[in-house]
Amino acid sequence: MSRLSTADDYISPDKIATLSAEEAARILAELSGVIAEYDRLYHSAPETGEAVLPDAEYDRLVHLNRAIEQAFPAAIQPDSPSNRVGAEPSEQFDKIEHALPMLSLDNAFSASDVAEFDKKIRRFLALSDAEEIAYTAEPKIDGLSLSLRYEDGKLVSGATRGDGAIGEDITANVKTISDIPHHLPETVNSTMIDGTVIEIRGEVYMARSDFEKLNAMQVENGGKLFANPRNAAAGSLRQKDPAITQARPLRFFAYAPGFMSDAIVSSHSAFLAFAQECGFSVNALSKKCLTIDGLIEQYDEIARLRPELDYEIDGVVYKVDRYDYQQRLGQVSRAPRWAIAHKFPAEQAITRLEAIDIQVGRTGALTPVARLQPVKVGGVTVSNATLHNEDEIKRKDIRIGDQVVLQRAGDVIPQIVRAISEARDGTEQEFIFPATCPVCSRPAIRPEGEAVRRCIGGFSCEAQAIERLKHFVSRNAFDIDGLGDRQIEQFYQLGWVKRPSDIFRLADRRDEIASLSGMGDKSADKLVAAITERKNIELARFIFALGIRQIGEATARLLAFQYPDIPALLKLGHEAEDKDSEAYQELTAIDQIGELVASDLLGFLADEDNITELEELDELLHLEAPEAPQQDSPLSGKTIVFTGTLQAMSRNEAKAQAERLGARVSGSISSKTDFLVAGADAGSKAAKAEALGVTILSEAEYQALITG
Repeated sequence: MSRLSTADDYISPDKIATLSAEEAARILAELSGVIAEYDRLYHSAPETGEAVLPDAEYDRLVHLNRAIEQAFPAAIQPDSPSNRVGAEPSEQFDKIEHALPMLSLDNAFSASDVAEFDKKIRRFLALSDAEEIAYTAEPKIDGLSLSLRYEDGKLVSGATRGDGAIGEDITANVKTISDIPHHLPETVNSTMIDGTVIEIRGEVYMARSDFEKLNAMQVENGGKLFANPRNAAAGSLRQKDPAITQARPLRFFAYAPGFMSDAIVSSHSAFLAFAQECGFSVNALSKKCLTIDGLIEQYDEIARLRPELDYEIDGVVYKVDRYDYQQRLGQVSRAPRWAIAHKFPAEQAITRLEAIDIQVGRTGALTPVARLQPVKVGGVTVSNATLHNEDEIKRKDIRIGDQVVLQRAGDVIPQIVRAISEARDGTEQEFIFPATCPVCSRPAIRPEGEAVRRCIGGFSCEAQAIERLKHFVSRNAFDIDGLGDRQIEQFYQLGWVKRPSDIFRLADRRDEIASLSGMGDKSADKLVAAITERKNIELARFIFALGIRQIGEATARLLAFQYPDIPALLKLGHEAEDKDSEAYQELTAIDQIGELVASDLLGFLADEDNITELEELDELLHLEAPEAPQQDSPLSGKTIVFTGTLQAMSRNEAKAQAERLGARVSGSISSKTDFLVAGADAGSKAAKAEALGVTILSEAEYQALITG
């Protein structure tokens, strides 16, 4: 997989106020795509693979997205991560639409957050402080959410959370888990099950003891070790072969109802008792509490017991007990108002910082990494921790040789909380951040106002080159079948592919490729054919594939409309050097392209190595410029917003079509919006459009408008 962006690739939170509305909209559009890809990768993580991005780094992206949305509400995207749950279901499984959405949870990190949660509920329900609200508190299991559907007491389907609305059909695998009954009793507490539809939701997990035994078996058999209990459980459950799932020690805790055709229970505590009577395992630490103090006491008790538990947890979930209250409270965005997850603080340990190394990423960012004396934190041995950037090292006054306090943020990513300066003996050394790249020795420049120092080496820097090449052939770029990360690394080390242009000369090495282990004639021929086919590609995909900082798919498409080929881009790089030039003014006048994006683009186009590479690619490729937007269509010059689920085409297709027709597609409603196209479940945007007097079109009306 090519390296996806981190928060450092965008803008420091303290610089958000300096953004223009167009720049904010562009960054939000890019963040939406990047976070969606991380969601997809997280939910499809291989059982032996570590997290693609540590939780704390993922949280930084989400928090940056939310901060920009708060500062620029008019720029909020229609597919904002703030309104999403989970990820789209995998194509390898059939789909199941959830009768009721499987929602995510908002988080609390302190007792005051929990108290505020209670106050919000009381305000919403118009209850005084004196009136009682019962809650339940139960451990938040770190596993995979599952929805089970029973009809007439018989298990008929099992589905993953998916994107919250549609999950993966893993019924055959679910039936191999011993904790999940195939049939419910005919009656439960005098309630007839026959004739009812009952959905039971819960968490599939792997016990710590079972996880350790499984890894011990892997060592004996010479297999790969499983990364952690969560990945092992998720990977085991999502096997195409149910026999593999059956061989894995999976367990299940029931934690909530989904759809129920009859009102079998009226409270959450009653549901837990009902689920237990039906034969499900219910967490023994779940408890009904009548006060906020009672919730905090149970939280503290679960935290105390946490090291002894045979399963992974990362907090305690609080839920309003009465279901009629839950019904009234409803949900906001992707989370219910009636529940919250009180997360545990990161566990800490003390160790020694032995060295600081510098890693170089795809965009040239120099990231300091602390090399630590190995120490166990939260049951995991830690020997490395990111230090983010040079300002972080200075702010915390971290020195080589220091005793440091280490914690695993979100119980995943190791981070140094502080140096124990009082323990210093004078042998500690201050770290001098390099002004040159440790890989290629080219200058590492820190732009004014940014926290990150970057190597200017580009493809001349091996660290950047490999990651940039991976990005060049990634799914949304050239997407060359048979040329993945492993092949890129192999061809780079062999000296065959050092720059993108080398990819399109691989046909000359067809026989050498065929002789490689794991290839052969058939694979070599398929690869050469795939490369040849991709010599014809859309200009927008090409621009995105170049991996220029801040140039995502949306921005690449805007540039492709304005600059129809490589010579036009090279001409731009030459003529727009002067900010007073007409070329520069035309560039920054493009919607959503401001000075920050222009600076990164022009910096790329000014590099002599990049110019040479672009000229070579121009000779090797045939780039297809997008059709110029129509000037006389019903949408020309109009601002349009899409909302809800469209039937005739995907949201991306509709957006691209509207842009070809000369429209500007926005993600939010304002007084400047001309049309709102409302698909199924249009939601709040339709109400806002109506209030602002914006013309609202159904999908059928929209199609009639554009087809004349």
